[in-house]
Amino acid sequence: MTTVLNLDPITKLTVSQFYQLCLANPDLLLERSPTGELIIVTPLGGESGSQQANLIASVVIWNRQTKLGIAFSSQTIFSLPGSGSRAPDASWVELSRWEALSEEERSGFPPICPDFLIELRSKSDRLQPLQAKMQEYLRSGLRLGWLINPQDRQVEIYRQMQDVEVVETPVILSGEDVLPGFSLEIAF
Repeated sequence: MTTVLNLDPITKLTVSQFYQLCLANPDLLLERSPTGELIIVTPLGGESGSQQANLIASVVIWNRQTKLGIAFSSQTIFSLPGSGSRAPDASWVELSRWEALSEEERSGFPPICPDFLIELRSKSDRLQPLQAKMQEYLRSGLRLGWLINPQDRQVEIYRQMQDVEVVETPVILSGEDVLPGFSLEIAF
């Protein structure tokens, strides 16, 4: 479950202000919508936390073997180009794109959209806001994204310039040409 605070009556939250707010409140997981709304993300329960950890581990293990990029945890906030500031549940950026960022950009909220990411719907998440978030990622340059929906036993696959593909689980997902050789079995 997320809580959205509309700060519009008082201020428009800039990227810099959002970064300072996160630094001042390290115990909260915050995101910023494309319109500047502050989003407070609820912590996960045990099942969702374990599922998320396994997703991150799968990406990390593949990346250690291929050395093609950088993998990130759910605590990493990306300042999406022309959009919000978001923290996907698991994400990956191709190495040359990551290395093109300055040291300062890499140490803050990187101004880049991941090439690949996973969003995991927890029991308290509503589906529509997650789908809107996936579209926001696509507009920001995402190449491949998976919205894993255990409640409906489905995975939504997001790709540039293509309709969303919905697959039923169990399924083995492919990293396609974005994460060559990567596959992940999803079964609930």
